[in-house]
Amino acid sequence: MYAPDPLPRHAGPPASSTPIRDFLDSAPRPGVSEGYVVLPRGLAEGMPLPWQQAMSHLLHEFHQVYAHLNWPEYRVVPSRRERLVDLDEEQLAEVGCLVEIDVDGELVYRERNGKRIDDPERHEVLVSCLDPIPSQHLNANQDTPPRGFPVQQGPHWG
Repeated sequence: MYAPDPLPRHAGPPASSTPIRDFLDSAPRPGVSEGYVVLPRGLAEGMPLPWQQAMSHLLHEFHQVYAHLNWPEYRVVPSRRERLVDLDEEQLAEVGCLVEIDVDGELVYRERNGKRIDDPERHEVLVSCLDPIPSQHLNANQDTPPRGFPVQQGPHWG
């Protein structure tokens, strides 16, 4: 039996066939680059239990589907954007740049292959930094757990 009236249309734009890409590209997001989405383990393990259960289920399915691929080991390095001219020698070496003084006494920045970097004042690179995201293990000796709830202090019996 058919309904006498047509089915109501969903309000709003049609559902996307690429919802994750749309979400990740819609605005700058922490831990997201062009090729990767990084979730700090300490934050993931500190999520409310229902979130952890949902995330565990999705990750299980994800790894089950893609387990056949030849996965490399990933090394995630916390980094921040810095202007080239603000780096010291060690940081310049880390990002593969050289600095030299030309015949006019001006600083010249070059890529590892010798190509001159134009406008080093505006040229930004990723430089490693200390990880600002708290880890459950880093907070183990503090009085405040990772989620920010103060530890209950019991009575002290002499």
